[in-house]
Amino acid sequence: MSRKPVIAITADNIMVRDIMPAAVAYSVYTDAVIHAADALPWIVPPVAESLDIDALLDRVDGIIFTGARSNIQPQRYQGKVAPENTVQDPHRDATTLPLIPKVIDAGIPMLCICRGIQELNVALGGTLHQDVPNLPGKLNHFPPEDWSIEQRFANYHDIIFEPDSELGKLAAAKTTRVNSVHEQGIDRLAGDLAVEARAPDGIIEAVRVRNSKAFAAGVQWHPEWDWRSHSLNAKIWAGFGAACRGIQGSE
Repeated sequence: MSRKPVIAITADNIMVRDIMPAAVAYSVYTDAVIHAADALPWIVPPVAESLDIDALLDRVDGIIFTGARSNIQPQRYQGKVAPENTVQDPHRDATTLPLIPKVIDAGIPMLCICRGIQELNVALGGTLHQDVPNLPGKLNHFPPEDWSIEQRFANYHDIIFEPDSELGKLAAAKTTRVNSVHEQGIDRLAGDLAVEARAPDGIIEAVRVRNSKAFAAGVQWHPEWDWRSHSLNAKIWAGFGAACRGIQGSE
């Protein structure tokens, strides 16, 4: 039997019952790794400098930078002070932001989702909009909290692929429809990133790392949510899984 690739999944730091700290990764990510990417999940705790990055990268075949309820701390990209009620996760920031450049340098396949695409941009020197829904002329990319989980993650808006976009080639289309559950979004794009797709309001929805050694892409939507019914999302997971198995031409 051939060895299945091991895919690391970044976790959030949360408090259980307000008393017990825990490292948490949502089950939709582990489900997608197991079934859509045909791989084994390995959850990476947000332990900052305690994480031996070199040892981690020596043992995994790919890594997912996941979505999260928290926003990246604005001081990480010289942004304005966030409102008091903004959910943040400094433990995760201190873990993922130093990790991303090392993953790229090591040529390990990487898929960055929602918060993950924002981490990718910040780690490479870009900046973020802190509150996309309240930007003039932008769609409300963050649905109401009182909506059901199915409503919140339903396909919400189209994305428009850039000319010669790798994702566009994968989708075999000029547009497709995706879900949208995010407050932050890319503002100034990092120089090492190329735009793959945008929302109709101009918000960047997908990027790739220029001249990367391996699969290295980020999407602002949640392909882990509906890959069983969404053709492009299924192809993203299959391509990422193939890259983690070392199969060429899987980007």
